[in-house]
Amino acid sequence: MWKRASASIAITGLALLGCASGGEVKKAEVTYQDLVRYEGKYEYENGLTLEIAASPREKILYALISDAKYPLRPAGEDTFLNVANERVLFTEQGGEVAGFMLPDTRSDRLFKRLSKDVRFPVEMWYPRMTQSPGGGSITLAVPQDRGDGLAVGPLQGSGLDVARIEEMVRQIAAGRYPDVHSVLILKKGALVVEEYFYEYTADTVHPLRSATKSFISALAGLAIEDGLIQGVREPVLPFFADEYPQIENLNDSKRKLTIEDLLTQRSGFDCDDWKPDSVGNESRIAQLDDWVKAFLDLPTLHEPGTVASYCSAGVITLGRIVEKKAKIPLEKYAEQRLFEPLGIRSYHWRFDPDRSSSETFIQLSLRPRDMAKFGLLYQRGGQWGGRQVVPAEWVAASIAKHSTVGDTDYGYLWWRPYLNTPGGVHHGIMATGNGGQKIFLWPELDMIVVFTGGNYNIDSPTNELLINFILPETTVL
Repeated sequence: MWKRASASIAITGLALLGCASGGEVKKAEVTYQDLVRYEGKYEYENGLTLEIAASPREKILYALISDAKYPLRPAGEDTFLNVANERVLFTEQGGEVAGFMLPDTRSDRLFKRLSKDVRFPVEMWYPRMTQSPGGGSITLAVPQDRGDGLAVGPLQGSGLDVARIEEMVRQIAAGRYPDVHSVLILKKGALVVEEYFYEYTADTVHPLRSATKSFISALAGLAIEDGLIQGVREPVLPFFADEYPQIENLNDSKRKLTIEDLLTQRSGFDCDDWKPDSVGNESRIAQLDDWVKAFLDLPTLHEPGTVASYCSAGVITLGRIVEKKAKIPLEKYAEQRLFEPLGIRSYHWRFDPDRSSSETFIQLSLRPRDMAKFGLLYQRGGQWGGRQVVPAEWVAASIAKHSTVGDTDYGYLWWRPYLNTPGGVHHGIMATGNGGQKIFLWPELDMIVVFTGGNYNIDSPTNELLINFILPETTVL
């Protein structure tokens, strides 16, 4: 859910995924048939498994882990490199691939191949199976009215540049922007663009990664409305006095930690997912048995409420507070107070902040249309279907600036980005997750844009798509 670097591979040193760094790797000359011999199901960390698949389109291998795929590029006999240029070395026994080792990152443990009898849908490799090599022209249809609470309408007359939008879809379908799984655009509350690629459809629930944080923000606001939490100034440690009577590195600064500090990423703890050597980096936390206790035990570097750093463990702790006070699983509270009012029925969420979630990292999975509903809910001040689902005051506070994380303004677990385009500077509100999971709100344009994707640990093309095709010629009608 949260991972900027991604799954625990990057954390533990397994590094099949790694973080994007280093120079361009020159791909060895191999054929698709050369790669098929490596396909199969393999052992993996923490008792899990992964699959290795060969791409007939790109002529490289992919490691498939928890609904995500990570490239492994040929670099010699039985040797592949991940995006961090670290080796993955396959071994043979009796003329068959027996497993792989990771000599650059850890001890030479052999992760055994458990089965070579695996099948992968051909659709997972091609954005559109019917797309011609030259691309051809595309005419977009009006999205289907699925009776799920989303109004639909034609692209023509919406204020969007029809030719640009159609060109965007054509280029994605032709493979110009790889691993974009869906693009949805709402104008004036109506869904006018709904396009899916590869094996993804309108019914596919997609992992949101760190975009889940914005949903936990909403649940915190609802918990305050329900009287479960007294307000954003309430201190954090008393919520866990019964569960953790002994807190490590306890001092006056830690006692000052509030709900608002968790919402604004200003805990002051040694917790920064963007710094691999941070004690509270999510990669380290993910390998522990109790993530909340691990967060609360961290040393403090700054007074809470002063310095922002991107800390997923703090957000998980906030989710646990809501869960403790609601006395039901967090996903059940979300279902009752948020999903049901929005008509969201297709989702997956297992909020278990411990080692068992080291790969999924307790992320929420939703259909893109339901992501769009959530964005529309916030753009409408918390109203849905004539009902005030989330308090308007909470919505306003959530999307207002409270801190700056990196170089971007930050609200209550919502980002406040801006993009420079040929049409001028556009200011937005964003929920975002690794791989290209995006819910963009553009209030000045009365527009919402949703992306899902699979560009894990590498730059997502979403900003480029917005700048080149969606934002430049947009007008408010």
